[in-house]
Amino acid sequence: MFTTIKKVGCSIALAASLVSPLTSMAETMKEINFGIIATDAQQNLKQRWEPMLDDLSEELGIKVKAYFAPDYAGIIQGMRFKKVDFAYFGNKSAMEAVDRANAEIFARYIDKDGTQGYYSVLLVNSENEDINTLQDVIDNRKDLMLGNGEPNSTSGFLVPNYYAFAQNHISANDFKRTIVANHGSNAMAVANKRVDVATNHTMNLVRIKQSNPDLYSKLKVVWQSDLIPSDVITWRKDIPENVKEQAREFFLAYGKDNPQQLDNLKLLAWSGFAPADNNQLLPIRQMEAYKALVETQDNPRLSDKVKKERIAQYQAELDSLSAEIEALNASLDKAQG
Repeated sequence: MFTTIKKVGCSIALAASLVSPLTSMAETMKEINFGIIATDAQQNLKQRWEPMLDDLSEELGIKVKAYFAPDYAGIIQGMRFKKVDFAYFGNKSAMEAVDRANAEIFARYIDKDGTQGYYSVLLVNSENEDINTLQDVIDNRKDLMLGNGEPNSTSGFLVPNYYAFAQNHISANDFKRTIVANHGSNAMAVANKRVDVATNHTMNLVRIKQSNPDLYSKLKVVWQSDLIPSDVITWRKDIPENVKEQAREFFLAYGKDNPQQLDNLKLLAWSGFAPADNNQLLPIRQMEAYKALVETQDNPRLSDKVKKERIAQYQAELDSLSAEIEALNASLDKAQG
């Protein structure tokens, strides 16, 4: 899983875009809005993000403001209507932003232990002695309330709904009841026994363990995915090229040989950034197409004609994505030697 592309992000062009010497395009941007989903209390997020965003503002010579939204859709719409210039996304929401809001990936975070990824999980309350495995969840789903993630969340929706549910020929609709919420709300719901099982991810659990050990002690992981590529930093394609280049250099150098910057990154449980591009999304697109294919095959409400047409459509999409990934891997192999 997620290992189809070799060295994702290595296809980034090495040559920087040229900036007209007659006009400083940075001067056309008086302010930058940086989109962040509100997965936690806004005050907590501000404390984690603002030190780094203040450094970015100083580097660019442009005021950078955090733009918090309650869900991914709000950030995506903000980019679409040019209210958001940069944004932090998971892979699924980044895919939506690329397709619908003129976004472009340029970096992804590196975990504090050097890992360029994280894991989706299913949580239950630690006092629940009956649910200890994914199979327990599947077997008891008719009696369980599920805290599902938002549809644009990679770790909260796409990965668990495909790998934990669709591959076992079930869906969120098979549970007693499903409630959709962000990671923070789902963790609280499990801890307070308002839902029986909920989606989440390991980076959020790290933060909970650090900031709220009592809450963390009430959570138990009963399923964990394979590694998911790290969340990404994006910009709108139409912002000035020299602003992009300055921002890219800032993020890729951030935390290197600078103890204060590294401390700022630790607030986010990160250690730095690695280059990335939209090719990181190819396995995510492949997974979503396959999920749609499986759901179509298992859908008893579709006529044979409609089912056949949709299966052919999704299979063609999968074949195209596989060819694209194969070509990219061949190109990377050639470039490396």
